[in-house]
Amino acid sequence: MSLNPAPNLSAAMQRDLEAIVGAEWVRYQLPDRLAYDNDCWPRGIILTRGRRLGVHRPSAVVQPANEAEVVELVRWARKTGTPIIPFGAGSGVCGGTVALDERAIVIDLKRLDRLLEADAERLIMRAQPGLIGMNMERALNYRGLTLGHFPSSLYCSSVGGYLAARSAGQYSSLYGKIEDMVVSMRVVTGRADVIDSAASVRRPGVWEGAAAEAMAPESTQLFVGSEGTLGLITEATLRLQPLPSRQLYRGFQFPTLQGALDAIRELMQQGLRPAVVRLYDEFDSLIAGSGRKRARKANTSPVSTVPPATASPTPSAGELLKGLGRLAKRTLGDLGVAAPVERLVDRASRELLSRAVGQPLLINRLAERVPAQCLLVIGFEGHNELIDAEASFAFDLLGRYGVDLGEGPGKHWLKNRFSVSYKQSPMFDAGTFVDTMEVSTTWENVLPLYEAVRRAVEREVFIMAHFSHVYAEGCSIYFTFAGFGSDLDQTLRTYELTWNRALGAVADAGGSIAHHHGVGRSKAAFTARDHRGGEPLFKGLKSTYDPDGILNPSKVYL
Repeated sequence: MSLNPAPNLSAAMQRDLEAIVGAEWVRYQLPDRLAYDNDCWPRGIILTRGRRLGVHRPSAVVQPANEAEVVELVRWARKTGTPIIPFGAGSGVCGGTVALDERAIVIDLKRLDRLLEADAERLIMRAQPGLIGMNMERALNYRGLTLGHFPSSLYCSSVGGYLAARSAGQYSSLYGKIEDMVVSMRVVTGRADVIDSAASVRRPGVWEGAAAEAMAPESTQLFVGSEGTLGLITEATLRLQPLPSRQLYRGFQFPTLQGALDAIRELMQQGLRPAVVRLYDEFDSLIAGSGRKRARKANTSPVSTVPPATASPTPSAGELLKGLGRLAKRTLGDLGVAAPVERLVDRASRELLSRAVGQPLLINRLAERVPAQCLLVIGFEGHNELIDAEASFAFDLLGRYGVDLGEGPGKHWLKNRFSVSYKQSPMFDAGTFVDTMEVSTTWENVLPLYEAVRRAVEREVFIMAHFSHVYAEGCSIYFTFAGFGSDLDQTLRTYELTWNRALGAVADAGGSIAHHHGVGRSKAAFTARDHRGGEPLFKGLKSTYDPDGILNPSKVYL
């Protein structure tokens, strides 16, 4: 498609922005604006693959060097009525950083990327929002420390993004989510005021430029998860942990999903604190490979199972093809046609994958009938023999419900746990789309919600799930969708119908629509159903911190 390369930004506005951050840090040419047309929201990827470009392009991208420049940019935006989109590393999957107004500017905070302090005695760190997670962890590990926050996007996500989206890492059962780690933040509001949320006797300058008594005693949690709608994060203070010296990982196999969930619930309600608990449903477990191959990989008995080849919630195109082949073999074997079907799938090209995913109801029905087992990966981390005792107790408990597969599956997961961020492109290349939805609920509602979502979307997409981020009260369910459309418009219709039906099923079942990816644009229409009565409170916060409505409009709530 043809695009008008002319900038939306007037010459006067361009001069204003250059005066604040310098000419080299104002990007207004078409390639730069297209680069910020989307984050990692799969809907945007579908549009890009379909060559429908520029749907969400901003008028300019501005890259400030410090908090003072951020303040001046917000002050300018108030004066001109220009919407602001805060941008971190661009790894979000909910459209939280897409521009919905062609006048909007993106404030890219990547230049604010310093680890300002890491205090091993107080176990406290201070960091700027643009610091990439893996760079942060390497710097902390060198000092014998860790934040304990390990999202699968660790290599391509930032501290500011974690806080803005209320993120969870893979070790949340031990270390908590990001809201449990943050002590305080510095935030530039839509009024161009700087708030330091650490209200204390030692740091009385709570709201710079305004009376301290006008500020709530503890406002940190108001800004965590607000996705740039109330302010731009310029610094954060977070709690640290000593780097663990001992790791114990294990795999278990269960004949039923219900039995595995019962085992996890009992484990958590006994007061145990595993670092990692990940349970894969039958098809997600099946994708790993045949029983004999899995046994060789895990170096255990022939009935063992290892995690999906990437140990991630998103299979690659090749893994999905192999999984479909094994599904066909197991399901159709009694009819004497399994071998031809499996050979066909093994030889399949990208076109076959698209056609297979284009028959979601058939695949979902086959997956329900396959005699597969469920895989659980569990891990403990710490510093002394107390971890050994806790792990031994947990392994004995789980062994009463399932089969102990040894340490092979756990070590495999540990080695491949960051692969997910690099596995989606081949699926889109194959003509399909893939997306994930993380929700949460209490234990008695986990299976009903899981089944409700599957039934809601089974005619539109192929669906599988794993269960993680477990607590004494319940857990998160992480669904993976794969779908196909014959052209761009049909693909978009299928994609949007899937999301509407899935979120509707979650809301109807009493679950929460977001656990750790945030809300962004993709879930905003359902926030009012998730947080009943919360919309008036949100509007009150907006009127206080962003009275002109310039900060990331139409995100979180519509």
